[in-house]
Amino acid sequence: MSIGRRQFIRAGGAAGGAALLAMPAITRAQSSTIRIGLMTVKTGPLASGGIDMERALVMYLKERNYMLAGRKVELFVGDSAGVPATARTKLQELVEKNKIHVMIGPLDAGSALAVDDYIRAQSLPTLSVAAAEDMTQRKPNPWFVRGTSTSSQCSHAMADYCTKTLKWKRMALIADDIAYGHEMLAGFQRVFEENGGRIVQKFFSPLAVPDYGTYLAQLKTNIDGIFLGFAGSNGFRYLRQFNEYGLSSKVAVVGGMTALDESVLRNMGDEALGILTACWYSAELANPLNKAFAANFRSEFKYDPGFYAAATYVEGAVLETALKSVDGRIEDKVAFMKALRATKAFTVRGPVAFDDHGNVVGDVFIRKVERKEGRLVNTVQYTYPSVSQFWTYPPAEFLKNPVYSRDYPPARNLEP
Repeated sequence: MSIGRRQFIRAGGAAGGAALLAMPAITRAQSSTIRIGLMTVKTGPLASGGIDMERALVMYLKERNYMLAGRKVELFVGDSAGVPATARTKLQELVEKNKIHVMIGPLDAGSALAVDDYIRAQSLPTLSVAAAEDMTQRKPNPWFVRGTSTSSQCSHAMADYCTKTLKWKRMALIADDIAYGHEMLAGFQRVFEENGGRIVQKFFSPLAVPDYGTYLAQLKTNIDGIFLGFAGSNGFRYLRQFNEYGLSSKVAVVGGMTALDESVLRNMGDEALGILTACWYSAELANPLNKAFAANFRSEFKYDPGFYAAATYVEGAVLETALKSVDGRIEDKVAFMKALRATKAFTVRGPVAFDDHGNVVGDVFIRKVERKEGRLVNTVQYTYPSVSQFWTYPPAEFLKNPVYSRDYPPARNLEP
């Protein structure tokens, strides 16, 4: 039986295809581009920070000519607008349309919780900026690592500083009425009261509240201070009205990690001077990596990088370190996730490592707003080294309690 020319070509093509298919899938895929998805916020009250997330991640990739671990990378961006339902829709688009290998983000805790089950179902490696506590605590997501902090990780330290260094005894708390705000205040309250202080007022305001007058009118002045647990531009908005009400001479102010972030500090004036906040990052950190990053960011965008910019720049470094350890084989998801969780890297925030639940262990800084070269900056006053999400509590004991929330721990010292 003779074989015609067309039959020979078909046979040769089939043989070539069979040979290609015989190659390991991971080996074939390694010649392709690594696709990174960024879930951020570019509209709404959280947009100032969300835009910084994108700017810093793009900067990180540009500095490496869009190459990580010897492979080209491509970035796809989704805007959740800070709405959990939208975050889920946008993530589905990033996964099912853009075929991303890894996600960085989302920004807010509510969105992280909304996409938790989808991340698990898709086995999607995720480097979170969001601080949703239980995703690295009682319900750890095996595809999730966080190189920033939980909601309460820095507020634990701020509460400790308020009681032990400032010697404060009576405080009020206020935060956005979202998971991030609930968890941040809860952690602060726990440590402050266990150290002998009393939380006498506790307020939660809607994320997009048009005016803080109702809350300011109720604020007691026979207290040592108030802790602000705001995100995005809300800390700036609250503090502006705080001063309009004449409260700045009556009540001292301290804040959480995003209350006076550099992304909004540039719009503030002398009313911010002297305010202390706790965060895992400051643009004033003197390590060589941060000096270069802060200078480059300032040169391009005309203001200092803060929490949100540093978050994606740090996650970029964690991602690159893990990719190098697996020779760029991001398609081997199990090996890649194992490498992510084993990552130890020196970043712009300082040394980074991860606990058994996938959450960062790193330094937390008590910062003070000062004026430097004509601009407001967060200067480091004190460092809490190697802070865990469990603070000083044994992890097993910590996890026996409910997740921090609006109602836990109960506020037993509130005054009418």
